[in-house]
Amino acid sequence: MINYTSQYQTQFEDFSNLCQLELDPNNRWIQLGALLPWDRMVGVYAKRFSPNMGAVAVNPRWVIGAFIIKHKLRLSDEETLLSISENPYMQFFLGLETFHPTQLFSPTLFVELRKRLGEDTFDEFSRTLITLSEDLPSASSAGNNSKPAVKGKLKIDATVADQYIRYPTDLSLVNEARIKTEMIIDLLWEKLKDQLPVKPRTYRKVAHKRYLSQSKKKNASKASLRKTLRYLLNCVERNLGHIEQMLDMAGGQAFPLSHKYQRQLWIIHTLYEQQRGMYDERTRRCEDRIVSISQPHVRPILRGKSGKRVEFGAKLGLSLFGGYLTHQTISWDAYNEASDLQHQAETYRLLTGHYPELIQCDKIYHTNDNRTWCSQRGIRMTALPKGPKPKLSAYEKRKQRDEYAERNHIEGRIGNAKQGLSLNQIKAKLQSTSETWIAATLFVLNLSAFAARSGVTF
Repeated sequence: MINYTSQYQTQFEDFSNLCQLELDPNNRWIQLGALLPWDRMVGVYAKRFSPNMGAVAVNPRWVIGAFIIKHKLRLSDEETLLSISENPYMQFFLGLETFHPTQLFSPTLFVELRKRLGEDTFDEFSRTLITLSEDLPSASSAGNNSKPAVKGKLKIDATVADQYIRYPTDLSLVNEARIKTEMIIDLLWEKLKDQLPVKPRTYRKVAHKRYLSQSKKKNASKASLRKTLRYLLNCVERNLGHIEQMLDMAGGQAFPLSHKYQRQLWIIHTLYEQQRGMYDERTRRCEDRIVSISQPHVRPILRGKSGKRVEFGAKLGLSLFGGYLTHQTISWDAYNEASDLQHQAETYRLLTGHYPELIQCDKIYHTNDNRTWCSQRGIRMTALPKGPKPKLSAYEKRKQRDEYAERNHIEGRIGNAKQGLSLNQIKAKLQSTSETWIAATLFVLNLSAFAARSGVTF
């Protein structure tokens, strides 16, 4: 049984009187609270919880509203709940009947909910907003027509949602692996003192000094960098050997390492093999390259952007229509975004009931397969036709130029998501929670578009 009060039962006048406050009815949180389809979103939320689990301790509207506040104001989990406890407007937005001066729930609940809800929940929230937009026909209008009419414009592009990690270098990664293997040796030795009276030597002070000496050099030569890297790789190799011997000594007992340190050990083994291979082959590339020990799912994505050639995070295939930005792909590996086009057009059809009349995209999407697929469905692309250059009238040239320029709208929305909502600083640690964070950020971005349609500035 879910503890939830319908949006139609909370009245602005009652909240103000009970708080003995004079709240401004034109405040953005009050206006947004009255605008959102809370009941439908709570219905989506409730699907993620089994009816056999018993009563849910926290009101779903509190949770959904707290996620909106967090991502809109770019707050930490703790700061979000502190801000809510101090702000009566936010509390009315969450559906509280009286002012509540303490935290509504523990900040750790955010982490558990990111795991439980997943990206699909926030994607469905976004779809709810899209289907409620009056100027976008619902999916039910598609009917059974095998060749639905084409209407509207779809803008597509790809970007990277950067993880909030330290910029990885080979030297810093190998040094971090050295430190973590030394910690594992310390843990194992505490449990094996009776069998191993002398702790294995790791020369950690010497290794730390060598690393600092190299990392502080402003203009380090490649020779000195390789020399220090080789030394640190040898340290990691020696430490891994000590760990294997100590684990063999503890073979008759319960496994001495917790899941956390088992996982770290597996990641460090893989990292060492990658770094040793690249060192021996004098290359800087390898398959499934690890760039973060704490987040081994993160991969380097080569983007070729000015000033930022490589980004580290998830690659997103994005679509923009009617002011709403949706994602069809979240990939932690680099891929050719041209493969997204057909799926993005089908998603547009699912939400609106028809294919787009025009797909506005850059040159990477202009493959023969995509051209043929669009032509069969009567969809135009902002792509120059193959063969001889056609003769265009002044009007056709101006129209073509304007359609190319309109593709910049999706670039602007991506910029809003990154600069305004920190889509370029994903601070979740796990792969699943990072994907939830991305979907929640895009939902809040779409919420601003939904509010703007009703004249509410959010």
